[in-house]
Amino acid sequence: MIVTFETRSDELSAIKELEKIHGLKISSYTSELSLSNIELTAGAKAVSVLGHSHIDKALLLELKRRGVQYLSTRTVGYNHIDLHAANELGIRVSHAYYDPHGVADYTVMLMLMCLRKYKQAMWRANVNDYSLHGLKGREMRTLTIGIVGTGNIGKQVIENLMGFGCRLIASSRSIDHALASKVEYMPLDKLYAQADIISFHLPLLESTARMVNKQSLAKMKDGVILINCSRGELMNISDVIDAIESHKIGALAMDVFENETGIYHQDRRTDIISNRDMAYIRQFPNVIMTQHIAFYTDEAVETMVESGVGSLIDFINTGKSQHEISR
Repeated sequence: MIVTFETRSDELSAIKELEKIHGLKISSYTSELSLSNIELTAGAKAVSVLGHSHIDKALLLELKRRGVQYLSTRTVGYNHIDLHAANELGIRVSHAYYDPHGVADYTVMLMLMCLRKYKQAMWRANVNDYSLHGLKGREMRTLTIGIVGTGNIGKQVIENLMGFGCRLIASSRSIDHALASKVEYMPLDKLYAQADIISFHLPLLESTARMVNKQSLAKMKDGVILINCSRGELMNISDVIDAIESHKIGALAMDVFENETGIYHQDRRTDIISNRDMAYIRQFPNVIMTQHIAFYTDEAVETMVESGVGSLIDFINTGKSQHEISR
């Protein structure tokens, strides 16, 4: 048996299809996995979660005691799972995959919204102010756009931008030689100095945590536009706020935010939200914030269930999965 937690209604059809195809029992719950509801995993060989379940050593120990051998997250990121503890306990872990087009499309949309000052225009239109002053935009073809990280998503963003006629530069831990004719690779500091727009497409690692900070911002152009559809923790928000207030940052678009867990993907209209930085930064007219939905397309949801839950089926049937996280 497989048990899924944090199961959204839009995932159920794909889960039922897997259940039908493979003849397995899959029990689904909307709650996050925790010690308080771990009895729901009774009799299960495998468990799947989303990003809000904090899978620490204590929880992994209890899963192991109950016979759980495999764990998957139906997300690409997996920093909510203690992989070291999972390895020690012999619990195999996998993550999900989705096609990069959805996030790449969303990234370019955010760039255009920043360039054309869409948030400011929308605010005015809502109160019947149709004036033009302060809404003059910029054209993509005149700009240099820097892509930090040229993995699957960063690569697709570059492909999407090819038709705009802008200059494309990139910095990455490894060079994708297939992109060499489309983008100019350079060291990160050089990219910071030359780019009018910088878009980040990196995993959260010790080396990338809060990489956008006072020191890195000082290396960027005045009025730089920053786009983050990766991880909120890539940014030191207090330094970013200072840079917005000093006009160092010309515009900022974020689909992610540090400490978003418990806020994003939930209805919190009647609650007190204890994230002061989020409440403060969103009020700037040149800051666009969305609720971690860049990935959220019909194709991506289906693919994430198929790969996230499907990897558990592969573990059970064959003892291996192509989506296993290296141990």
